Amino acid sequence: MKIVVIGGSGLIGRQMTKDLADKGHEAIAASPSTGVNALTGEGLAGVLAGAAVVVDVANAPSFEPASVLAFFERSSRNLLAAGRQAGIRHHVALSIVGTDRLDENGYFRAKVAQERLIAASGVPYTIVRATQFFEFVGAIAEAAVTGDRLVVPDADFQPIAAADVAAALADVAVGAPANGTIEVAGPDREPFRTFVARRIAASGDARPVSADRAARYFGARLERGSLVPMDQATARLGSTRFATWLATA
Repeated sequence: MKIVVIGGSGLIGRQMTKDLADKGHEAIAASPSTGVNALTGEGLAGVLAGAAVVVDVANAPSFEPASVLAFFERSSRNLLAAGRQAGIRHHVALSIVGTDRLDENGYFRAKVAQERLIAASGVPYTIVRATQFFEFVGAIAEAAVTGDRLVVPDADFQPIAAADVAAALADVAVGAPANGTIEVAGPDREPFRTFVARRIAASGDARPVSADRAARYFGARLERGSLVPMDQATARLGSTRFATWLATA
């Protein structure tokens, strides 16, 4: 089938497009660089013609609260409208585990707004909420620097390899719409501090890492389970372990 990946030039989009093509599907990587811009609507009608599925993995260029909200609302409205016109049978969108539990962060609020638009659109859909990617743990560590040490939230963490997220999205895209939300996460659930300490140690950084209940996650206060799946029994778990990924990163 023809499947259009909006944000197809990004970390997830590139891998997902390859996964779908390897399975014999006509996978189209759509982005502003290919003349498709969901924010303005440019190119949507043409790229969606004849498509059965559209997958939205596009990301906002700015994380400023008003800008990111405007991005996800406008791009989602444009994409949903174009999808209805094209007869899209399945709208898939990538979101974040815990996004509805962290309303102090403008990015998470914007993703909730996007999810609501999709659910109310009348287009068959599946929202895939993923935990944080292994690839971003290093950047999270840098954001946690306090003097000569790192201070992270006292919470659980269950990050996932980007390749496993892409594989999960590819499977969802070729399946029946859930008309709801599914969660994907990594196979290892441990304290936030553990992942950050392992990541910086792997790069030769010996600074101590401590956990603090008052530490924020990009401005949001965390509870123990804020960033992990609500139901471990039903969440889809990736196959790549963090230690395996670190060994090749």
